[in-house]
Amino acid sequence: MADNHPNDLSAIIPEPLMILEQLQSPPHEPIKDGEVKEWKRREAPPERDCCGKNFGFGCDKGQRIVSDSSFSSANHHPKDEAYLSAVIPKRIRFFEELQAKQLEHLQSLPHDPIKVALPDGNVTEGKRWETTPMEIARQISNSLANSALISSVNNVLWDMNRPLEGDCSLEMFRFDSVKGRDTFWHSSAHILGQALEQKYGCKLCIGPCTTREEGFYYDAFYGDLSLNENHFPNIEALAVNASRDGQPFERIEVTKDQALEMFSDSNFKVEIINGLPEEKTITVYRCGPLVDLCSGPHIPNTSFVKAFKCLKASSSYWRGNRDRESLQRVYGISFPDHKQLNAHLKSIEEAKKYDHRLLGQQQELFFCHPLSPGSWFFLPLGTRVYKKLMEFIQNEYWKRGYTEVISPNIYNMKLWETSGHAANYKENLFTFDIDKQEFGLKPMNCPGHCLMFQHRVRSYKELPIRLADFGVLHRNEASGALGGLTRVRRFQQDDAHIFCTKDQVREEVKGVLGFIDYVYTKFGLTYELKLSTRPEKYLGDLETWDRAEKDLEEAIKDFGKSLLSMHPFLTVMFPAVNEGDGAFYGPKIDITVSDSMKRKLQCATLQLDFQLPDCFKLEYSSSAGDEVKRERPVMIHRAVLGSVERMFAMLLEHYKGKWPFWLSPRQAIVCSLSNDKNHCSYAGKVRDQIHEAGYYVDADITNRSIKKKVREAQAAQYNYILVVGDEEVKTGEVTVRVREENRSDRAKFPVISIEALLDVFKHKTDNFL
Repeated sequence: MADNHPNDLSAIIPEPLMILEQLQSPPHEPIKDGEVKEWKRREAPPERDCCGKNFGFGCDKGQRIVSDSSFSSANHHPKDEAYLSAVIPKRIRFFEELQAKQLEHLQSLPHDPIKVALPDGNVTEGKRWETTPMEIARQISNSLANSALISSVNNVLWDMNRPLEGDCSLEMFRFDSVKGRDTFWHSSAHILGQALEQKYGCKLCIGPCTTREEGFYYDAFYGDLSLNENHFPNIEALAVNASRDGQPFERIEVTKDQALEMFSDSNFKVEIINGLPEEKTITVYRCGPLVDLCSGPHIPNTSFVKAFKCLKASSSYWRGNRDRESLQRVYGISFPDHKQLNAHLKSIEEAKKYDHRLLGQQQELFFCHPLSPGSWFFLPLGTRVYKKLMEFIQNEYWKRGYTEVISPNIYNMKLWETSGHAANYKENLFTFDIDKQEFGLKPMNCPGHCLMFQHRVRSYKELPIRLADFGVLHRNEASGALGGLTRVRRFQQDDAHIFCTKDQVREEVKGVLGFIDYVYTKFGLTYELKLSTRPEKYLGDLETWDRAEKDLEEAIKDFGKSLLSMHPFLTVMFPAVNEGDGAFYGPKIDITVSDSMKRKLQCATLQLDFQLPDCFKLEYSSSAGDEVKRERPVMIHRAVLGSVERMFAMLLEHYKGKWPFWLSPRQAIVCSLSNDKNHCSYAGKVRDQIHEAGYYVDADITNRSIKKKVREAQAAQYNYILVVGDEEVKTGEVTVRVREENRSDRAKFPVISIEALLDVFKHKTDNFL
């Protein structure tokens, strides 16, 4: 099944991120709805098919088929004979039977005229249950029909070949859009799943596109087989063949009983289906021999995928639970052409050189130990950066009216029952018994901050209250999900919660956005904002949601105007909207950051919450004339850095290990020209003087050549290398070498007094340089 979450078939498109540059449209003709039912592989004879049809599916004629127990190496290709020869054809037959009935039903429905509104304001006509987005695209231009991957009907993502059901608004997306790209990779996950099932007879589990614009993956159960890169060429060959076949993505709706019957051979699919609510519409997609449980939507056919590559394989657990079945996960990437694939692979190689785990080891910043997986040790140099990040935010708290608090790490489970985390998040809690009562380590600060608000009577005169907390958090992440500093079990974040009135929401949100902009600008990071609105299932009344969304929208617009006033060269449109992508307890603003390698991460958080104030029955007294009323506050969750660990990793890679002076753990080193007593004594005095001024400085007075000392200091990424010899001892100055290859800087102060040098350091620090 290709989906983002095994319990929710409706969430197949991850939250949109930044739109990439315009890409060329793939040169091919679209396959019309219902036009192709069978096809031939262009480079394979019919006898390759082992399902009785030319699906481009089967093994080479005479290829040996063995059972799961024979899984071994990449050069030996085991298959479960029963699975391949019985289960897959059974699914296909069942799919075709249901598809025929549904097509017959659609044809019996009245094909009344409908009006379709396009983004440019034009309105075209079609027929209900007959006209498809692809047909409308073809009416507009062949170029659009050949490149449109997915459509949006009344803000709901819709297959290009799926008939429209009534009057609607219609928008279509190419690969150069987030929706188009995410759908492209989601469909590529199905191509990957088809290849894996075909080659190894594995049981497919889930296969979504990733939420970081890095492609897709598929989890599957292989028995004893452990996949590695040696398996990739065979997988890729099958995926390429599937793409060349131009297999259409076909969709049907099924009942829960039908879904259970269709996937009765897979305990994984059965578990997913049984977990779905009774009223849930269940959809199944087919491309070639693959029939998969999936909510879609998908690209028109597999021929859009021109370039396909497996990236890595790793182990995972079913449902992320280490007590469940062990799975294999294969990651992949795909593009409409090989040029984009090659550029992407080049960027991956570039990123490997600056992986924070590698740089952290080289610079002696941090390490992780198997005795405490997912919890990182920050060494003295790493702690300097960590504390500097916290101090930076804390200084801004003072200026922006935040109050820092300290809250407990351990709470009785009754707190998590009140907040709802016991019911919906318990698998991520570290729990234990104390005095025959269950307790849990806090994974977030918000319930504790609710207790702080609640502990005494509150007045409207106190609001807004901005509580900030750097408390240590623990989340029980699956071992297979841990990844450096970006996915950990123990972390801190610049967590804050704002309690305010409804009338204060807009100004508070503007204040948070200004805070985020200030911090990210200092880091040299670019970012994008997206307003995520009311989902299909939500808590609270419609009026409250409408007002909250309006407040967020206006806050973003006001913030955008203030940016444009400061930077008139900007051409930013505010706000971009993710329809229906808000949390069930309130709308949010998604903040996506791009680093120097054009990778995207979500660090900051800005979320309105209507639920927790209700759960904890939070109130404040408001004055309405002579009458005193009790009202619920609005709660705003916000973080600027997000996890300090994740931001640390991101900045280390963003700067490629070359920390700016104000953040650097190694700001300067004094190198004696020799081990002469006077040289060494003066180097020590210079070091002490700079240290007393509050900067990180070391001294190298070893008996080595100055070239070796300087070379070693440059490799260690010291920002300033200060050389002292006879002349410097006489004049009380230092000769300066700057890490950055900027000749103007070197020419400006090759020899400088200590006082002047400290002025330079202060300027760098004050201006975040």
